Amino acid sequence: MHKHPTAPTMAPPPPPPLPQQAARPRHSKLLRLIAIIILALIVLVGLAVLIIWLVVKPKGLVYVVEDGSIHGFSISNNHLNATFDFVLTAYNPNRKVSIYYDTMEVLVVYGYQNLASNGVQPFHQPHHNATPLDVKLTAQSLLLSGSLSKDLQHDRSSGKVELQVQVKARIRFKVGIWKSKHRTLRVFCLPVVHFSPHKDFERTNCEIDL
Repeated sequence: MHKHPTAPTMAPPPPPPLPQQAARPRHSKLLRLIAIIILALIVLVGLAVLIIWLVVKPKGLVYVVEDGSIHGFSISNNHLNATFDFVLTAYNPNRKVSIYYDTMEVLVVYGYQNLASNGVQPFHQPHHNATPLDVKLTAQSLLLSGSLSKDLQHDRSSGKVELQVQVKARIRFKVGIWKSKHRTLRVFCLPVVHFSPHKDFERTNCEIDL
């Protein structure tokens, strides 16, 4: 008997892909909710800090140069040797705010040149407090630029010299358990220092930039 060829069987079509449209909106809603919560927390923390700051109403810091003197002063071939001693008082007039001084550098400047610098150890200043700072700055064989050598010698012959004392510090405020981020404190003072130890020093108020 003659057999007729059988028709090839066709494979069943592949199943349709599972719908994923429902999963995506659910995922995006979750991310959106997390973002809203994080934003709300940031806003609440910012408002809390602002309210604390407004309630406390911090007063400006005050710096005064209480005393200043010069020792071992000499100029040879435009090279300066001298030791500058200053006593500064840092006033914190706030009754609810204490201050962390994490770094502090003190410089003595004449004209446009730094003569000497020195660091102060970190310290914490309590609220409503006056902290004395004894600072010794030494210039050793410092080459004076331009006419500064003649200007300093002229001041030496007159018996007194106006110097600029600068303070640069990184500080943080503390109210209760809250601490602020770091801020840069700059202090500028213009004390007149007598070369003779028998002359009285005149207290000098400083300018504050914070």
